[in-house]
Amino acid sequence: MNSLAVEVKGLRKVFKDVVAVKDISFTVNGGEVFGLVGPNGAGKTTTLRILATILKPTSGSVRIFGKDVVKETDAVRRMISYLPEEAGAYKYLTGYEYLRLMSRVYGKGDEALEDGIKLSGLGDALNRYVSTYSKGMKRRLQVARTLMVRPRLAIMDEPTSGLDVVHAVYLRDAIREYVRRYGITVILSSHNMLEVEYLCDRVALVNKGRIALVGKPQDLMAEYGAKNLEEVFVRVVRNA
Repeated sequence: MNSLAVEVKGLRKVFKDVVAVKDISFTVNGGEVFGLVGPNGAGKTTTLRILATILKPTSGSVRIFGKDVVKETDAVRRMISYLPEEAGAYKYLTGYEYLRLMSRVYGKGDEALEDGIKLSGLGDALNRYVSTYSKGMKRRLQVARTLMVRPRLAIMDEPTSGLDVVHAVYLRDAIREYVRRYGITVILSSHNMLEVEYLCDRVALVNKGRIALVGKPQDLMAEYGAKNLEEVFVRVVRNA
């Protein structure tokens, strides 16, 4: 897919005296996995929340598949699925009941529910209350919820946070498979540079509220003579 999925122009967000995002601009193509990486406090999560219509920008514009996130909020929300870093679930529902509820809220029905069951990999644990789940199990449930509805755009903040290696690899593969099979576009943030290298077609390094560089992971590593994306990340942040 070559259509423009996301267009961010001059995005700025101010919280009282703190400028969290400073005139950020970037685009994301349809069917692309695009990563926002950077140190804590760089403005990544604020940017994702604006894209997800949770926050309003102070200035600038964001369009998702041509729809303005401020002026056409409802239309945008029908096209996206958002996974916050600290996503919760209804603790007095079973995992199965939660996925069934979400499939109905999104109007996707039994097919989405079956996808969610498979994606979560929780097996018989889906019959237990969410209140009994570990952090990793809750995360698997939430990633399943995000992907199973097959949004046009999935916005994911630290998708594999709290997961062991086996389940992190499983969910990374699932994200890639859903992009390939259904043409989903993904914007994600992660501190795991191995994950970013594996998943992302392009990445933007955000530092101090600004985008320091954008490019394909392999191109950025070649440009900086780095063995991995983590080395690029450290060099750019230290020299800023």
